[in-house]
Amino acid sequence: MTDNRAAFERFCELFYTRKRVADAFAFLVSDDYRQHNPTIVDGPAAAIEMLTPKFDGSPDAVFEIQRILVDGDLAMVHVKASRPGAPDAAVADIYRFESGRIVEHWDVLQPVPVHAAHDHPMF
Repeated sequence: MTDNRAAFERFCELFYTRKRVADAFAFLVSDDYRQHNPTIVDGPAAAIEMLTPKFDGSPDAVFEIQRILVDGDLAMVHVKASRPGAPDAAVADIYRFESGRIVEHWDVLQPVPVHAAHDHPMF
């Protein structure tokens, strides 16, 4: 859906690139947001509280968007997350839209290994 793609690209730019967590959530996340990350309770306020220190509270952290996929009511962003003093991580965040708003989120995180079994890039 074209509208979901444009909105999701704006959400990703605010959230990952600019690290403006509260602004991104106010822009696109529903009040009945359901969280599938087992460390965060449902609702946008809980997500904002947990994620703000990792994003806009961490000025040296960099979240590079590698690709965005949108298929109907589902959207995914693949991100390279870099923080000083920590190994880079590959992140896949999956979101579900309903009535033009994000209502659900799943995430998968994998540390980038120092040595891989092959030379295929993760990004």
